[in-house]
Amino acid sequence: MLVSIEPARPTRPAWLKAPAPVGDNYRDLKQLVTDLKLHTVCESAACPNIGDCWNRKTATFMILGNVCTRRCGFCAVQKGAPLEVDYDEPRRVAEAVSQMGLRFAVITSVNRDDQADGGAGVFAATIRAIRERVPGCGVEVLVPDFQGSHAAMDIVVEARPDVLNHNTETVPRLYKQVRLGARFERSLEMLQYAKRKAPEMPTKSGLMLGLGETLEEVREAMRALRAHDVDIVTLGQYLRPSSKHLPIVRYVPVDEFAALKKYGFELGFQHVESGPLVRSSYHADEAVK
Repeated sequence: MLVSIEPARPTRPAWLKAPAPVGDNYRDLKQLVTDLKLHTVCESAACPNIGDCWNRKTATFMILGNVCTRRCGFCAVQKGAPLEVDYDEPRRVAEAVSQMGLRFAVITSVNRDDQADGGAGVFAATIRAIRERVPGCGVEVLVPDFQGSHAAMDIVVEARPDVLNHNTETVPRLYKQVRLGARFERSLEMLQYAKRKAPEMPTKSGLMLGLGETLEEVREAMRALRAHDVDIVTLGQYLRPSSKHLPIVRYVPVDEFAALKKYGFELGFQHVESGPLVRSSYHADEAVK
């Protein structure tokens, strides 16, 4: 009789810890987001840095609802039938940015493949609302791939965000397991298109490590990003949101993250954030500087 044996799960390192989400600033920001009926990717994606970032009064707002039309295997955001588009949301995001006193705001969204423009118009409206309500505030947008639509990307780029981010998330070999409905080559092409549309605008992308990729595959993905004119790259450890999500294959050592950071600068990236708890909006304001 054959007995199937599951692969041993890697043990979470003792040093992989994030501060608990406590403190006055954390409570105030949580209340503000609730009062204005907004979503943050910090909460919806169960980001480990939520306590640290919210106590520094920084947050990544998630527009276009909190239900995604795709079913990526790594993501904690709810999947299913999308919500109605809330066209008052840009105003409320700008109000939150104003009340928080932010000088740099990050805006992302769920995938909205149900919308003709993928939600690009709401991204643009949010950028404009923040600029009008809080003149001088920097804005980074973390956009989906818009299913390869240049017209949708034009809408966002023409609103002139300070940074345009689109995460490739993982290496090409793992896309079918990790990023359902996406293609590595399409993401690269959209990043390069945005850069050519606005050469002065920094472009950015990020990868999660620990999903089964090899070190050389990570280097290859970084080289591909740089070859497509990406200026900023983030590298962080994948953390499994629940038992229903993709398993962690390994915990990447800190020294490996450090070596990849050095390699990124050697490739010519203007800024590299690389570490176990790094996420795409981690130290976003410092990266653009």
